Amino acid sequence: MKYTVLTLFPEITDAFFANSIMAKAIKKGIIEYQAVNIRDFTTDKHKTCDDAPYGGGPGMLMLPEPLAGALEAVGVSIKPHAAKGKRVVYLSPSGKPFTQELARELAGEQELILICGRYEGIDQRIIDRYTDDEISVGDYVLSSGEVAALTVIDATYRLVDSVICADSLSEESFSDGLLEYPQFTRPEVFDTMRVPEVLLSGHHEQIRLWRLEKRVEKTLLQRPDLIQRGRELGIFNKEINSIIDRLTFLTKRGGEIQGEDDERNSGN
Repeated sequence: MKYTVLTLFPEITDAFFANSIMAKAIKKGIIEYQAVNIRDFTTDKHKTCDDAPYGGGPGMLMLPEPLAGALEAVGVSIKPHAAKGKRVVYLSPSGKPFTQELARELAGEQELILICGRYEGIDQRIIDRYTDDEISVGDYVLSSGEVAALTVIDATYRLVDSVICADSLSEESFSDGLLEYPQFTRPEVFDTMRVPEVLLSGHHEQIRLWRLEKRVEKTLLQRPDLIQRGRELGIFNKEINSIIDRLTFLTKRGGEIQGEDDERNSGN
């Protein structure tokens, strides 16, 4: 997998690729990285990359000429004549949502070319002419397209074969429609709070069942939309569906009991 980042501030992304697991992946030759400074493709002495938008309005917009020059320099062709193995992504609040499913899809590409916007964004003609995807990393606005690009990079590179042990990915949040279970390490007692006894038992099946139940419980509490979606798509097995039904019943029953207690306490 190769990441090519088109940016006005290459030092932001350079730091990420020089550290931690990413640096090891690059050293092993699993990941490649290239930062392209868009300013290198300007034609004036001030290296101007932005101008006021037509039609008025606040802010500035990135000029199309430097971006086009940068894209063509890395082998991107005008659509529909896309370069083989290259997928061009523009990070934008107006794009389609970035999900774990999309991360898996992008991780299978030979090269991701990521356009980092600034100011009010980029000229629409660049999007129409060169990009394959317009992606949003969340329902909020960032001033830095580099931060959004790094989010996509961090979520995808770890899914590339041999970067991270496959076992470490199998029970992560969103891997099968559920969030990850709570985890604990030493000491066994932290400020009177004990590690759950089942995790100290050495009983692998009990630990597996505890973790699975905690995954369902956490997902029901934090992201009930994932439970609904998983059931609609039929991605949960019989064991998971049984736990969902049981915890849902207990939650509802607890609410009913609380309600009955409230009524009794009020004298009704």
